[in-house]
Amino acid sequence: MTKPKVAFYWCASCGGCEEAVVDLAEDILKVVDAVDIVLWPVAMDFKKSDIEATADGSIAVSFINGAVRTSEQDEWVKMLRKKSGLVVAFGACSHLGGIPGLANLSSRQQLFDTVYIKTPTVNNPNKIYPQTICTVDEGELELPAIHEEVRTLDQVINVDYYLPGCAPPPNLIMDAVLAILSGNLPEKGTVLAPDKSLCDTCPRKESKPDKLKISDVKRISMTIIPEDKCFLAEGVICLGPATRSGCGERCINANMPCRGCFGPTKAVQDQGAKFLSGFSSLFDSEDEAEIDAFAESVLDPAGLFYMFSLASSLKAKFHDRS
Repeated sequence: MTKPKVAFYWCASCGGCEEAVVDLAEDILKVVDAVDIVLWPVAMDFKKSDIEATADGSIAVSFINGAVRTSEQDEWVKMLRKKSGLVVAFGACSHLGGIPGLANLSSRQQLFDTVYIKTPTVNNPNKIYPQTICTVDEGELELPAIHEEVRTLDQVINVDYYLPGCAPPPNLIMDAVLAILSGNLPEKGTVLAPDKSLCDTCPRKESKPDKLKISDVKRISMTIIPEDKCFLAEGVICLGPATRSGCGERCINANMPCRGCFGPTKAVQDQGAKFLSGFSSLFDSEDEAEIDAFAESVLDPAGLFYMFSLASSLKAKFHDRS
């Protein structure tokens, strides 16, 4: 019996999603036994020509992690969409844009200026920027172009399912693989994780007051939070109210607040805006000066409220992308 073909591909991400597959431990042997892995660049030697030669639709499922930023990534995901029956956006960067998506707060030129010119440790007197064509002794090299913005996978191709998280936990990965192999799948477009708020499953939820009010914002690195206390009740920003559960409360159990990597439930369109709306109502003052001081105490609100979801948000034009 022919095994179903499976592909893994890595776009703009840190590599943690690749490690999450390895974190299946002995269960990865079950996966390898049940499927034929035809692409996994981080672990096995495959060539682009191998995938180009496969028949359209012949790959049962492609798990694609990472956001899309370069022309090479754009080309690969479009090819994998054509070759695959199912495409799964694997992890927060593919699903939401992830931390790479925060680059959309700046233009590509601003990023280039910072990285290649203005950084104190850079020695680039001729102000050379990345080029798509480079001439070397052996001939002409064509390098991937960097697009103006970071995009989520579903902003580039149609996505069938989403596996959330930074990185997705092994149990959700295994559940998804087994569901795909059995054909026992929910409707397309489903996020393969519980559709409830993280606060619903948080082990500290009993310590959260019915009417929560806070008077100041504390930084987790500069305060001690008892391990049985709600972070928000203690004045530490935690995105649990606006974030989907299913992560196993990994950060909470490590005494760290949620930063939103699982994204919103299906009832929420914009995770950052939803949290900001709820959070702003918690401040226990009507004094304008105190409210201004409270707002200013939240350092880097865009990077905090949209740490993982900026690229997928209902965002305005943060800069001129012409």
